[in-house]
Amino acid sequence: MGPVLAGVLQLLALIGALALAYIPLGTYMAKVYSSDRHWRVEKWIYKGIGANPDTEMRWPAYLRGLLAFSVAGVLFLYLLQRLQGVLPLSLGFKSIGPDQAFNTAASFVTNTNWQSYYGEQAMGHVVQTAGLAVQNFVSAAVGIAVAVALVRGFARSRTGELGNFWADMVRGVVRILLPGAFVAAIVLVACGVIQNFSGIHEVGQFMGGQQQWNGGAVASQEAIKEFGTNGGGYFNANSAHPFENPTPFTNLFEIFLLLVIPFSLTRTFGVMVGSVKQGYAILATMATIWVGFVALMMWTEFAHHGPALQIAGGAMEGKEVRFGVGSSSIFAVSTTLTSTGAVDSFHSSFTGLGGGITMLGMMLGEIAPGGVGSGLYGMLVMAIIAVFIAGLMVGRTPEYLGKKIGTREIKLAACYILITPALVLVFTALAMALPTPAHSMTNSGAHGFSEILYAYTSGANNNGSAFAGLNADTQWFNTTIGLAMLLGRFLPMVFVLALAGSLAEQKPVPATAGTLRTEKPLFTGLLVGVILIITGLTYFPALALGPLAEGLAA
Repeated sequence: MGPVLAGVLQLLALIGALALAYIPLGTYMAKVYSSDRHWRVEKWIYKGIGANPDTEMRWPAYLRGLLAFSVAGVLFLYLLQRLQGVLPLSLGFKSIGPDQAFNTAASFVTNTNWQSYYGEQAMGHVVQTAGLAVQNFVSAAVGIAVAVALVRGFARSRTGELGNFWADMVRGVVRILLPGAFVAAIVLVACGVIQNFSGIHEVGQFMGGQQQWNGGAVASQEAIKEFGTNGGGYFNANSAHPFENPTPFTNLFEIFLLLVIPFSLTRTFGVMVGSVKQGYAILATMATIWVGFVALMMWTEFAHHGPALQIAGGAMEGKEVRFGVGSSSIFAVSTTLTSTGAVDSFHSSFTGLGGGITMLGMMLGEIAPGGVGSGLYGMLVMAIIAVFIAGLMVGRTPEYLGKKIGTREIKLAACYILITPALVLVFTALAMALPTPAHSMTNSGAHGFSEILYAYTSGANNNGSAFAGLNADTQWFNTTIGLAMLLGRFLPMVFVLALAGSLAEQKPVPATAGTLRTEKPLFTGLLVGVILIITGLTYFPALALGPLAEGLAA
């Protein structure tokens, strides 16, 4: 079997598995967030944190709860790292420095999981499990909660109430993420992923000499890092490491995990607004972009530019021979079109155009299908922009799901789509203009610029992957990327929740003959075009200086 055919068959198998999970998981999540009943364990949690889960919140109160919880998470994780040297099971590792501790705390609380450290050489078992793994669950639950609040904004009328943040967050962890990650961890352990609390071992190398390896609760963290679209690896090599991802099956299974909730949330959306066809329209938009990006990535990485690549069957530099070009291409596109950041190959070693595809995937806003929750609410904001443009073309007040898109709504949507590009481009410009950050670049020219652009794109979009040629463990990058992650996560949430509150207060508008049918393929095509055009206009100059210049020069 040729490598191209193998890649296509893996893609088809993945699509089939996602299709089988779509309806049951999406419908189940809709029931989770629509139920009035609380599980006993949830009541214990509410009592412990002093929250009343039955109190309805308007968007400012919902936002305050979200921000208070996230600030507490940043402070706790920061202190845990700073105290690591005196904690048990630290494996002899010293406490993390202030700038790196801030960067890591901001990273995991924002669901980014950017890592400027070597996991197996810096973090002990307590920080990994009580700190990083816990944030993998709760940061993902926060993203789903914001998406559900926006869906309620469309579904409800004549009220500004969006539900209860504490109930939504706890249910996301207890009823969705914990059970799913538990099952996934069992599968991974059965397939060879390690799960232990062993210390550091000396192991022999093929070429002679010794190397140190430590164990860890890898399978449990690997499961939630993919299932919650987090991405932080236990080891520096991330999902290219055989302890995290030992076989081609586990590789495909991990891709499935990072895609299944974001895609299935479109079903949740359709059920909660009372029209599953609306969910299918959003699903079709996400799937069109994802499949298109996978096809482009396979084409660029299988293209044979010389005898070495012809013999290897594609651009194998930086890719695991266990997985090959096809599977690595699917993983790279899936991880950058979601807010995952896990990698089974090194994106810096991709072809110039291939690296550009990974960057463009993040620049779209990670909405195809995006991170857990963040992908859905990002896509719904783009849908609002699309119906607004359609309304301008026909001279009609735009409507979406029975809600008028007026001045307030379009201003909030515009702020949402502008904040992340502003962070990416401003921080990239500063890093290129100042002498100190430029010293961290391993490469010069177009690829060196791409390293910087990729880092801030990954941080501000809460992805977490990186071009490995950049030394990001400096005070400048730890601080500025940390700020980009925090602002890129929480400022958009402010606009999304304000938008949800505005929509929930409206009176439904009955559909007429002139209403744009947003469940039809025509709207899906319009939405895909709007996403690509807005992103292209925003980032094209920067892409032209980096990956496009590098790809065309090759």
